[in-house]
Amino acid sequence: MATNHCSAPFVDALMRGEIVYQCCEACGAAQRLARYACSACGSRRLCWRAAGGEGTVFAVTVVSRAPSDEFRPLVPYGLALVDLDEGARLMGHSPVGLRIGERVRAEVFALGERRLVRFRPLAAA
Repeated sequence: MATNHCSAPFVDALMRGEIVYQCCEACGAAQRLARYACSACGSRRLCWRAAGGEGTVFAVTVVSRAPSDEFRPLVPYGLALVDLDEGARLMGHSPVGLRIGERVRAEVFALGERRLVRFRPLAAA
């Protein structure tokens, strides 16, 4: 999986089965995307913290056509943007039928050599 310098700690954590988010040490703001400087205060003092894994669905869609052979066995599958309780926003796989506003828990799953994020409804977690 291709990563850049900003996202490498996130991908490394997934490979260990952990979900992390980037946070500013100066003001405490969670970053919605991996960055080189804080989106709230501009500080470059960013760190990675373990996420609790729970959040609220912000947006969902259904993928009906696999982007590659590796993903074909999963079709159809949902993709969701989730606002984690810590303030970061994370994208991951989800069951079809997940709804905006629904509470979910994130987990890491393997797809070949990749480690990806998947969300499950809290009621079913």
